[in-house]
Amino acid sequence: MRWCSSSVLHLLRCVRSRSCTRRGRNRLPLWIREIWAYMRLLVQSLYFNSLTDSDVVFDSVFEPVFWTVDYVTRWFGTVFVCLVVILTSSIVVIAYVVLLPLVLNTYSPAWIAWHVCYGHWNLIMIAFHYYKATKTSPGCPPAEKSDTPFVSVCKKCIIPKPARTHHCGICNRCILKMDHHCPWLNNCVGHFNHRYFFSFCLFMTLGCVYCSISGRNLFLDAYNALETNYQTPAPPYTFKDKMINKSIIYMWVLTSTVGVALGALTIWHAVLISRGETSIERHINIKETKRLAKRGRVYRNPFNYGRLNNWKIFFGVEKRSHWVTRVLLPSGHTPHGDGLTWDILPVKKDLIPV
Repeated sequence: MRWCSSSVLHLLRCVRSRSCTRRGRNRLPLWIREIWAYMRLLVQSLYFNSLTDSDVVFDSVFEPVFWTVDYVTRWFGTVFVCLVVILTSSIVVIAYVVLLPLVLNTYSPAWIAWHVCYGHWNLIMIAFHYYKATKTSPGCPPAEKSDTPFVSVCKKCIIPKPARTHHCGICNRCILKMDHHCPWLNNCVGHFNHRYFFSFCLFMTLGCVYCSISGRNLFLDAYNALETNYQTPAPPYTFKDKMINKSIIYMWVLTSTVGVALGALTIWHAVLISRGETSIERHINIKETKRLAKRGRVYRNPFNYGRLNNWKIFFGVEKRSHWVTRVLLPSGHTPHGDGLTWDILPVKKDLIPV
């Protein structure tokens, strides 16, 4: 009896101490307990197995920094999209309110037709491709088991990764043929919206260059009109005239700046498309080229089908008329292939089935 009673008392004390400990832990906010558990997991991952190397340690130590950057970028994505819409809309308003009346009053009928047709075509292409780039999903690999070939397993999603698939920390998912995460789209650029992204960059660059070149003389006149001259009295400009001149200066400076910056980005992506690689694959191919060069071997990009064929595959051109209907006109056709399997050149080989 004494043994039983002492055992029961000991058991009650243990339960009471555990309950008090749990109560003390539960007093902490949930977000503090989650961060503490996450930090413990990071520390344990440093000595999880013997395969740990410097890259794993670096990723584990700086994971909170990466998570913070991804969170901030994800939150600011909506702000960037609103900024693109506001700035583009401001240029369109200036073009209709300020420039169009000047064009109709000063230019010949032929030049009026050119500016009206080209300007509206360019505006439609910009709006269409930007909307499709933001709203179209870049594509994700299937989460369930399937017969899709894969080359590795994502260490974050824990799902099979097909060729050319990479994990996006901002979207928190794997993306088919991922190029990069674009904050100005608030979306990843992948297999199903890569064409929309590049077309938007291309036509936005053409529109900015068009506004910069055609508005150069107007910009110089507006700048000289607002510049103060101390030798002669300034002409009597009304408030409306000043606002028109400032609007022209604002339009020219903005379109010229965006045209240069976005033009450089567009040229870079055009070079990547010609080589049959994405931004991520460019870095991978450079490393593989150096690694094989040390062994006296030459690395060849397995997804490079030739410059012209790369562009045909990228734009989905299957016949000559598609260069007009699918490139120079708005088109919502899907890209070539499903983004899960790719023909590998110069030698086709079977990948590991799921």
